[in-house]
Amino acid sequence: MKLATLRTGGTTRAVRLDGDTLTDLGYPDLGALLAEDDWAGTAAAATGATYPLAGAEFAPVVPRPSKVVCVGLNYRNHIQEMGRDLPEHPTLFAKFADSLIGAGDDILRPAETAEFDWEVELAVVIGKSARRARGEQAEAAIAGFTVLNDITCRDWQFRTREWLQGKTWDSTTPVGPYLVTPDELPGGVRPALDVTLTVGGETMQSDNTGDLLFDPVALVEYVSTVVRLNPGDLIATGTPGGVGHARKPARYLSGGETVVTEIQGLGRLENRVVPDGGAA
Repeated sequence: MKLATLRTGGTTRAVRLDGDTLTDLGYPDLGALLAEDDWAGTAAAATGATYPLAGAEFAPVVPRPSKVVCVGLNYRNHIQEMGRDLPEHPTLFAKFADSLIGAGDDILRPAETAEFDWEVELAVVIGKSARRARGEQAEAAIAGFTVLNDITCRDWQFRTREWLQGKTWDSTTPVGPYLVTPDELPGGVRPALDVTLTVGGETMQSDNTGDLLFDPVALVEYVSTVVRLNPGDLIATGTPGGVGHARKPARYLSGGETVVTEIQGLGRLENRVVPDGGAA
Protein backbone atom coordinates (compact mmCIF):
# COMPACT_ATOMS: atom_id res chain seq x y z
CA MET A 1 0.00 0.00 0.00
CA LYS A 2 0.86 3.63 -0.47
CA LEU A 3 -0.50 5.83 2.31
CA ALA A 4 -0.26 9.58 2.86
CA THR A 5 -1.52 12.56 4.85
CA LEU A 6 -3.56 14.81 2.59
CA ARG A 7 -4.35 18.48 3.17
CA THR A 8 -7.99 19.17 2.34
CA GLY A 9 -10.57 21.73 3.44
CA GLY A 10 -8.27 23.38 5.96
CA THR A 11 -7.49 20.10 7.72
CA THR A 12 -5.69 16.83 7.03
CA ARG A 13 -6.83 13.27 6.33
CA ALA A 14 -5.05 9.91 6.20
CA VAL A 15 -5.50 8.45 2.71
CA ARG A 16 -4.61 5.42 0.58
CA LEU A 17 -3.49 5.76 -3.02
CA ASP A 18 -5.79 3.86 -5.39
CA GLY A 19 -4.80 4.56 -8.98
CA ASP A 20 -5.61 8.20 -9.65
CA THR A 21 -7.66 8.69 -6.48
CA LEU A 22 -7.00 8.93 -2.75
CA THR A 23 -9.30 7.05 -0.38
CA ASP A 24 -10.06 8.46 3.08
CA LEU A 25 -9.02 6.02 5.85
CA GLY A 26 -11.11 7.59 8.60
CA TYR A 27 -8.23 9.20 10.52
CA PRO A 28 -6.95 12.78 10.61
CA ASP A 29 -3.40 11.80 9.61
CA LEU A 30 -1.09 8.80 9.34
CA GLY A 31 0.21 9.30 12.85
CA ALA A 32 -3.29 8.65 14.21
CA LEU A 33 -3.74 5.62 11.93
CA LEU A 34 -0.40 4.06 12.89
CA ALA A 35 -1.33 4.32 16.58
CA GLU A 36 -3.95 1.60 15.95
CA ASP A 37 -2.84 -2.00 16.53
CA ASP A 38 -4.25 -3.23 13.19
CA TRP A 39 -3.48 -0.11 11.19
CA ALA A 40 -2.58 -2.11 8.07
CA GLY A 41 -5.87 -4.04 8.06
CA THR A 42 -7.82 -0.86 8.67
CA ALA A 43 -6.03 0.92 5.83
CA ALA A 44 -6.53 -1.96 3.40
CA ALA A 45 -10.26 -2.29 4.16
CA ALA A 46 -11.19 1.41 4.20
CA THR A 47 -13.91 2.55 1.76
CA GLY A 48 -14.25 6.20 2.72
CA ALA A 49 -14.62 9.33 0.66
CA THR A 50 -12.27 9.79 -2.28
CA TYR A 51 -10.18 12.73 -3.47
CA PRO A 52 -8.50 13.24 -6.84
CA LEU A 53 -4.76 12.63 -6.94
CA ALA A 54 -4.35 15.41 -9.49
CA GLY A 55 -3.58 18.62 -7.61
CA ALA A 56 -3.37 16.87 -4.23
CA GLU A 57 -1.42 18.73 -1.53
CA PHE A 58 0.41 16.49 0.91
CA ALA A 59 1.36 17.28 4.50
CA PRO A 60 4.45 15.65 6.01
CA VAL A 61 3.73 11.93 5.83
CA VAL A 62 3.51 11.87 9.67
CA PRO A 63 2.91 15.49 10.69
CA ARG A 64 3.86 15.24 14.39
CA PRO A 65 6.06 12.20 15.09
CA SER A 66 7.18 11.82 18.70
CA LYS A 67 10.74 11.72 17.40
CA VAL A 68 12.78 11.97 14.22
CA VAL A 69 16.07 10.12 14.58
CA CYS A 70 18.65 10.74 11.87
CA VAL A 71 21.74 8.80 10.89
CA GLY A 72 24.90 10.47 9.60
CA LEU A 73 27.66 8.89 7.56
CA ASN A 74 25.82 5.74 6.47
CA TYR A 75 26.69 5.48 2.75
CA ARG A 76 30.20 4.32 2.04
CA ASN A 77 30.82 6.85 -0.75
CA HIS A 78 29.55 9.78 1.37
CA ILE A 79 31.78 8.74 4.28
CA GLN A 80 34.74 8.72 1.91
CA GLU A 81 33.91 12.11 0.35
CA MET A 82 33.71 13.64 3.83
CA GLY A 83 37.19 12.23 4.61
CA ARG A 84 36.14 9.92 7.44
CA ASP A 85 36.73 6.28 8.36
CA LEU A 86 33.86 3.77 8.24
CA PRO A 87 32.13 3.95 11.64
CA GLU A 88 31.69 0.98 13.95
CA HIS A 89 28.32 2.30 15.17
CA PRO A 90 25.62 4.52 13.66
CA THR A 91 26.09 8.26 14.11
CA LEU A 92 22.80 9.59 15.50
CA PHE A 93 21.27 13.04 15.80
CA ALA A 94 17.69 14.32 16.01
CA LYS A 95 15.24 16.63 14.31
CA PHE A 96 12.13 18.22 15.77
CA ALA A 97 8.70 17.99 14.16
CA ASP A 98 8.69 21.74 13.49
CA SER A 99 11.39 21.17 10.86
CA LEU A 100 9.11 18.95 8.74
CA ILE A 101 7.26 20.14 5.62
CA GLY A 102 5.21 18.44 2.92
CA ALA A 103 6.27 16.99 -0.40
CA GLY A 104 5.56 20.16 -2.38
CA ASP A 105 6.05 22.83 0.28
CA ASP A 106 8.63 25.60 0.08
CA ILE A 107 11.92 25.06 1.93
CA LEU A 108 12.58 28.14 4.09
CA ARG A 109 16.20 29.23 3.78
CA PRO A 110 17.36 30.94 7.00
CA ALA A 111 19.08 34.30 6.65
CA GLU A 112 21.55 33.13 9.29
CA THR A 113 23.29 30.55 7.07
CA ALA A 114 25.67 30.86 4.12
CA GLU A 115 26.00 27.08 3.62
CA PHE A 116 22.53 25.64 2.95
CA ASP A 117 22.93 22.05 1.68
CA TRP A 118 20.87 19.10 0.42
CA GLU A 119 20.74 15.40 1.43
CA VAL A 120 18.45 12.79 -0.15
CA GLU A 121 17.52 10.09 2.40
CA LEU A 122 15.45 6.93 2.72
CA ALA A 123 13.33 7.28 5.87
CA VAL A 124 11.90 4.42 7.94
CA VAL A 125 8.38 4.90 9.31
CA ILE A 126 7.71 3.02 12.54
CA GLY A 127 4.40 1.16 12.80
CA LYS A 128 4.70 -0.66 16.12
CA SER A 129 6.18 0.30 19.46
CA ALA A 130 9.68 -1.12 19.87
CA ARG A 131 12.21 -1.15 22.71
CA ARG A 132 15.39 -3.23 22.50
CA ALA A 133 13.93 -4.87 19.39
CA ARG A 134 15.91 -7.62 17.72
CA GLY A 135 15.51 -9.63 14.51
CA GLU A 136 11.90 -10.30 13.57
CA GLN A 137 10.65 -7.87 16.21
CA ALA A 138 12.68 -5.06 14.62
CA GLU A 139 11.44 -6.03 11.16
CA ALA A 140 7.82 -6.03 12.38
CA ALA A 141 8.24 -2.51 13.78
CA ILE A 142 8.79 -1.11 10.27
CA ALA A 143 5.51 0.14 8.77
CA GLY A 144 7.20 1.25 5.57
CA PHE A 145 9.43 3.82 3.96
CA THR A 146 9.27 7.37 2.66
CA VAL A 147 11.48 10.07 1.11
CA LEU A 148 13.22 12.75 3.18
CA ASN A 149 15.54 15.63 2.30
CA ASP A 150 17.79 16.40 5.26
CA ILE A 151 18.45 20.04 4.41
CA THR A 152 21.42 21.23 6.48
CA CYS A 153 23.00 24.52 7.51
CA ARG A 154 26.62 23.32 7.30
CA ASP A 155 28.15 26.39 8.94
CA TRP A 156 25.91 25.82 11.96
CA GLN A 157 26.34 22.03 11.88
CA PHE A 158 30.11 22.28 12.28
CA ARG A 159 30.16 25.02 14.92
CA THR A 160 30.55 22.20 17.46
CA ARG A 161 31.03 18.44 17.45
CA GLU A 162 27.28 18.02 17.94
CA TRP A 163 25.23 18.45 14.76
CA LEU A 164 21.69 19.24 15.90
CA GLN A 165 21.93 23.02 15.47
CA GLY A 166 22.65 22.58 11.76
CA LYS A 167 19.97 19.99 11.13
CA THR A 168 16.63 21.04 12.60
CA TRP A 169 15.84 24.53 11.32
CA ASP A 170 12.16 25.38 11.11
CA SER A 171 10.31 24.31 7.93
CA THR A 172 13.37 22.96 6.11
CA THR A 173 12.86 19.17 5.93
CA PRO A 174 10.45 17.83 3.29
CA VAL A 175 9.19 14.30 3.95
CA GLY A 176 6.70 12.20 1.94
CA PRO A 177 4.65 12.05 -0.10
CA TYR A 178 3.84 8.41 0.71
CA LEU A 179 4.47 5.74 3.27
CA VAL A 180 5.06 2.65 1.12
CA THR A 181 4.72 -0.72 2.86
CA PRO A 182 7.66 -3.16 2.57
CA ASP A 183 5.69 -5.77 0.59
CA GLU A 184 5.72 -3.40 -2.40
CA LEU A 185 9.50 -2.95 -2.45
CA PRO A 186 12.41 -5.08 -3.70
CA GLY A 187 14.19 -6.27 -0.58
CA GLY A 188 11.22 -5.65 1.73
CA VAL A 189 12.41 -4.20 5.04
CA ARG A 190 15.93 -3.98 3.57
CA PRO A 191 15.01 -2.32 0.28
CA ALA A 192 17.46 -1.78 -2.59
CA LEU A 193 16.19 1.39 -4.23
CA ASP A 194 17.72 4.02 -6.48
CA VAL A 195 17.93 7.46 -4.87
CA THR A 196 18.48 10.74 -6.71
CA LEU A 197 18.50 14.44 -5.98
CA THR A 198 18.57 17.26 -8.51
CA VAL A 199 18.95 21.01 -8.08
CA GLY A 200 17.55 23.07 -10.94
CA GLY A 201 17.49 19.92 -13.08
CA GLU A 202 21.16 19.07 -12.44
CA THR A 203 21.79 15.69 -10.82
CA MET A 204 23.72 16.11 -7.57
CA GLN A 205 23.20 12.73 -5.88
CA SER A 206 22.60 9.27 -7.35
CA ASP A 207 23.04 5.97 -5.51
CA ASN A 208 21.17 2.92 -4.24
CA THR A 209 20.06 2.12 -0.70
CA GLY A 210 21.91 -1.19 -1.04
CA ASP A 211 25.04 0.87 -0.25
CA LEU A 212 23.84 1.59 3.29
CA LEU A 213 26.40 0.58 5.90
CA PHE A 214 23.69 0.05 8.57
CA ASP A 215 20.43 -1.18 7.01
CA PRO A 216 16.94 -0.19 8.26
CA VAL A 217 16.52 -3.27 10.48
CA ALA A 218 19.92 -2.73 12.10
CA LEU A 219 18.98 0.91 12.74
CA VAL A 220 15.70 -0.04 14.41
CA GLU A 221 17.63 -2.46 16.62
CA TYR A 222 20.24 0.15 17.53
CA VAL A 223 17.93 3.13 18.09
CA SER A 224 15.36 1.10 20.05
CA THR A 225 18.14 0.04 22.42
CA VAL A 226 18.52 3.68 23.41
CA VAL A 227 14.93 4.94 23.30
CA ARG A 228 11.46 3.58 22.71
CA LEU A 229 10.31 3.90 19.12
CA ASN A 230 6.63 4.80 18.83
CA PRO A 231 4.23 4.37 15.91
CA GLY A 232 4.76 7.26 13.49
CA ASP A 233 8.37 7.89 14.48
CA LEU A 234 10.85 8.40 11.64
CA ILE A 235 14.42 7.20 11.17
CA ALA A 236 16.29 9.00 8.38
CA THR A 237 18.91 6.51 7.23
CA GLY A 238 21.62 8.83 5.90
CA THR A 239 22.64 10.35 2.57
CA PRO A 240 24.92 9.19 -0.27
CA GLY A 241 27.75 11.14 -1.86
CA GLY A 242 27.15 14.33 -3.82
CA VAL A 243 26.31 16.84 -1.11
CA GLY A 244 27.20 20.44 -1.85
CA HIS A 245 29.57 20.82 1.09
CA ALA A 246 31.92 18.10 -0.24
CA ARG A 247 32.17 19.52 -3.77
CA LYS A 248 35.20 21.42 -4.97
CA PRO A 249 34.35 24.21 -4.96
CA ALA A 250 31.53 23.78 -2.48
CA ARG A 251 28.01 24.51 -3.71
CA TYR A 252 25.06 25.60 -1.64
CA LEU A 253 21.41 26.60 -2.05
CA SER A 254 21.21 30.38 -2.28
CA GLY A 255 17.45 30.64 -2.86
CA GLY A 256 15.15 30.29 -5.85
CA GLU A 257 16.25 26.76 -6.74
CA THR A 258 13.87 23.83 -7.14
CA VAL A 259 15.15 20.70 -5.40
CA VAL A 260 13.73 17.34 -6.52
CA THR A 261 14.36 14.39 -4.19
CA GLU A 262 13.27 10.99 -5.52
CA ILE A 263 13.49 7.35 -4.44
CA GLN A 264 12.49 4.46 -6.67
CA GLY A 265 9.04 3.15 -5.78
CA LEU A 266 8.46 5.73 -3.03
CA GLY A 267 7.77 8.94 -4.91
CA ARG A 268 9.30 12.39 -5.14
CA LEU A 269 9.61 15.63 -3.25
CA GLU A 270 9.66 18.83 -5.29
CA ASN A 271 10.45 21.90 -3.22
CA ARG A 272 11.41 25.46 -4.01
CA VAL A 273 13.97 27.21 -1.79
CA VAL A 274 12.65 30.57 -0.58
CA PRO A 275 13.86 33.09 2.02
CA ASP A 276 12.63 32.61 5.59
CA GLY A 277 10.92 35.88 6.43
CA GLY A 278 11.84 35.50 10.08
CA ALA A 279 8.31 35.99 11.43
CA ALA A 280 7.55 34.18 14.68
